[in-house]
Amino acid sequence: MSQVEAAYRAGPGSKLAVDAAFYNSLKEGGAQRTLVETIKIPMRSGKAWEVPAGHVFRVRVSDGPQVGDFNMWNKHDPRERMWASRTRQMQRAHVSIHDRLWSTLPFLRPMVTIIDDSLADYGQDAEGGRVHDLLGTRCDPYVNRLLTGEDFDFHCHSNLVRAVLPYGLTEFDVHDVLNIFQCTGLNDEDKYFMKACPAKKGDYLEFFAEMDLLCALSCCPGGDLSVDLWGPDAKDPLSRCHPLEVEIYRLESGTLDGWKELERSGYAGGHGLSSPKVDWEAKKKAL
Repeated sequence: MSQVEAAYRAGPGSKLAVDAAFYNSLKEGGAQRTLVETIKIPMRSGKAWEVPAGHVFRVRVSDGPQVGDFNMWNKHDPRERMWASRTRQMQRAHVSIHDRLWSTLPFLRPMVTIIDDSLADYGQDAEGGRVHDLLGTRCDPYVNRLLTGEDFDFHCHSNLVRAVLPYGLTEFDVHDVLNIFQCTGLNDEDKYFMKACPAKKGDYLEFFAEMDLLCALSCCPGGDLSVDLWGPDAKDPLSRCHPLEVEIYRLESGTLDGWKELERSGYAGGHGLSSPKVDWEAKKKAL
């Protein structure tokens, strides 16, 4: 495995540097918490929900193994939404405890911090698979049409579209996802692969909300992804589909003393539009 240093590294005071002790203290069994809502997401469907800043929410396997495709927006300004590709660069391609999910430009700040993960010890399997991936994105009816020539409405993209409509959002607001409980990797040809979901009943991924959030989750119509969805061996994986649950918790008073929502990027936003012409060759010679 390559030992080349990561391109994105935390400097002094960087938002990439996480206060592990603080976030560890928020786990179940640490800070006292109160369950305020449980959202049940039926198989092959999707739902959206709100989470106040400073709350914890847990995505849980309530029945059998099941993959969930996750989207997230700033509740007050949905132009700020989860940025899967930048999170992949700044954190990793498969996220777990103490990783953060970052928002789009021009905001660029953590939307959530992962505080617990029952599959944290899965690591990398013999075929290079890892869980909770940002490598791929949601299944959608457009790709299905491209690959099969047929229309099929049961896809994560469609589930997410239906889920956010009551909140005033549209298909154009649905974005690249975090694939929760999904096991993926890159094969020897550097191509994306998916494996059967290793999650079992009771497994979970838990987040701390760094801002007021609107979230949405699709129970992937591919179920646990143990059945080929495309190609010569493709078949309907209905028998491998299960529901998921989301639990939202309020933390006890005093737990969050000293914590505050992180501000959006401090970049002034000039983009060189009004800056004086720079003599780059002179600068290079001066170095």
